Amino acid sequence: QVQLVESGGGLVQAGGSLRLSCAVSRSIDVFSYVGWYRQAPGEQRELVATVTSGGATNYGDSAGGRFTIAGDNTKNIVYLDIYRLKPEDTAVYYCKARTRTLSPKYARDYWGQGTQVTVSS
Repeated sequence: QVQLVESGGGLVQAGGSLRLSCAVSRSIDVFSYVGWYRQAPGEQRELVATVTSGGATNYGDSAGGRFTIAGDNTKNIVYLDIYRLKPEDTAVYYCKARTRTLSPKYARDYWGQGTQVTVSS
């Protein structure tokens, strides 16, 4: 069973920065990618960014150049740095790992429990 544990959320003022961490219970190498998603109250969950074990990154439309994702393969941790935080960044941030398979239809997603980020104006 794969476990993902997020940490680093909290209450921050607008304009500040935050680093979120996602600790994965297995080697990041076995996954197609590990990513961060967020869900604001009343909204759908949306992609923030993903990273592969090789370091390739993909950012969602919401990233806006203020997010940086990076993986540490030695520690099996994926970080999400958020800069110039805005109140609209307030959301629960989730970590997801997708298994690496020959066919995407057999891929399985594992989710963490999420970490709350609240940005005050």
